[in-house]
Amino acid sequence: MSTLWNKGTAADALVNKFTVGNDRTYDLRLATYDIQGSLAHAKMLAKIGLLAPAEAALLCAELEKLADEAARGTFAIENGVEDVHSQIELALTQRIGDVGKKIHAGRSRNDQILVDIKLYLKDEIITIKDTVVRLFEQLQSLSEAHSDVLLPGYTHGQIAMPSSFGLWFGAYAETLIDDLYLLLSAYHIVNQNPLGSAAGYGNSFPLDRDETTATLGFRTMNYNAIAAQMSRGKSEKAVSYALAAIASTLNKLAADCVMYLSQNYGFIAFPDELVTGSSIMPHKKNPDVWELIRAKANRLQSVPNEIALLLANLPHGYHRDYQLLKEILFPAVDTLHDMLGITVFMLENITVNRRILEDAKYDYLFTVEEVNRRVSAGEPFREAYKNVGQEILQRRFVPDKTVRHTHKGSIGNLCNAEIKTKMDALARLFG
Repeated sequence: MSTLWNKGTAADALVNKFTVGNDRTYDLRLATYDIQGSLAHAKMLAKIGLLAPAEAALLCAELEKLADEAARGTFAIENGVEDVHSQIELALTQRIGDVGKKIHAGRSRNDQILVDIKLYLKDEIITIKDTVVRLFEQLQSLSEAHSDVLLPGYTHGQIAMPSSFGLWFGAYAETLIDDLYLLLSAYHIVNQNPLGSAAGYGNSFPLDRDETTATLGFRTMNYNAIAAQMSRGKSEKAVSYALAAIASTLNKLAADCVMYLSQNYGFIAFPDELVTGSSIMPHKKNPDVWELIRAKANRLQSVPNEIALLLANLPHGYHRDYQLLKEILFPAVDTLHDMLGITVFMLENITVNRRILEDAKYDYLFTVEEVNRRVSAGEPFREAYKNVGQEILQRRFVPDKTVRHTHKGSIGNLCNAEIKTKMDALARLFG
């Protein structure tokens, strides 16, 4: 096996198979970022005199060709090559000879993988943010379109007080803002350049880390070389918490939709082609998409714990344990992308029931409205509460279904514009 650490003695084949694991597969998605890091490193080496200008030009030209191959999907890690770092250096050496061997001066695979992971996560975070904003805008649009459509609100699973589809859709829109605050925090943690920390202790070359920080588009750097290495795992954990927060919101939305779609509720509907049937019951319209969103969201919420357990009891410095972070986080990122996409698609096709409260079983939704009406007319609250309660017990209660909510954030005052202002201000903080 071709490795960057080979000094003439081959490792046992069984050891190689076990230690490499699935790393080569996950490394393919890092190829673009490893090339970006190598380009920045090569330019910096030329600036400090470790590469001649002609050598740097040759390296950069070949790296650009590799970047094009990665973009077209033709870049591959060959059989017998340990990882993406080894493959890129091998390709450079095969194509331009000894100049290719000079690219690794002043760095380690430890800071290479840190750069790759952070550049990758930066891009993924921005993509997730953009999709969350799209979902937010969709929910706000649905909230405005159905602002006057009432539905029952529930506490303890029991009919409670009037709600509305405007309030329901709008609630999930605003909740996504809280999720993006966590995602923004993860973005700031990730957006720091570790290149130049090498194996975690720097090195004797006069590296220009400000140069690579600017070239790679990082906001700042992990200054302390040990701290840079300790960011491995911390970055992934921070992102995982943000993914879990978004998943939690999608989970609750999915649970609502499963419930609201059932015949016992009948609050919402979807076209037949977006639900599934039963092999035995011809009447069934199963909410399989929402059930799987709910289940996948629960799995994503376990990811921070899985990462935390992987990182437990590790002293500072690099450990091979970190390799397994990719196996945990990368599929989680893919899953969240899929969940956000299908959620947007399903909501594009949702239909709401505008006549829910015509059913007499929802009459008690308006008991609080009646208590408040009497209090507004001068009756003490406790007396009004008791009197309405007696009317309910004696089956004399006749609901007035007029809803008079006007305060901010209520059925009659959704504050969608104010909520949008919050989201717009937050979204601008990324980048």
